[in-house]
Amino acid sequence: MTTPARFAIFVDADACPVKDEIYRVAERRGARVFVVSNSFMQAPRAPFVERVIVAAGPDVADDWIAERAGAEAVVVTADLPLADRCVKKGACVLSPKGQEWSAANIGSALATRNLMTDLRSAGAVTSGPPPFSPRDRSAFLQALDLALVRMARRRPKT
Repeated sequence: MTTPARFAIFVDADACPVKDEIYRVAERRGARVFVVSNSFMQAPRAPFVERVIVAAGPDVADDWIAERAGAEAVVVTADLPLADRCVKKGACVLSPKGQEWSAANIGSALATRNLMTDLRSAGAVTSGPPPFSPRDRSAFLQALDLALVRMARRRPKT
């Protein structure tokens, strides 16, 4: 018999480079993982992992995650508009590089994103993000583990 998961981790899975790390931390910390995408995504066959395939279309996976995110959830995404929606619902939101998004920093990140989008649409040549590195992977692992530890400490003892 499986014990109920203490927390949920929602993964915006289409371009997530840290899925394997999420599975390891989730198993150790007793969290349930929802791997959300609009096409089949390889995931371990484990009782704590659920693949969620949503309909194709813009923001369908984001909508599914945002509807379910809350105070006892971690959302892993590189999508800043989704991060903003989930932060507003009280979820802990992490980028795959370990950046934690909060009410204090998501607004400026969105403004920068929007500015860069406007510059590119006006023809400006901008550089993309730096490549994903082992340091990013390590930062993510630390941030995810810390987020789950903080949630466990906030939860009342039963």
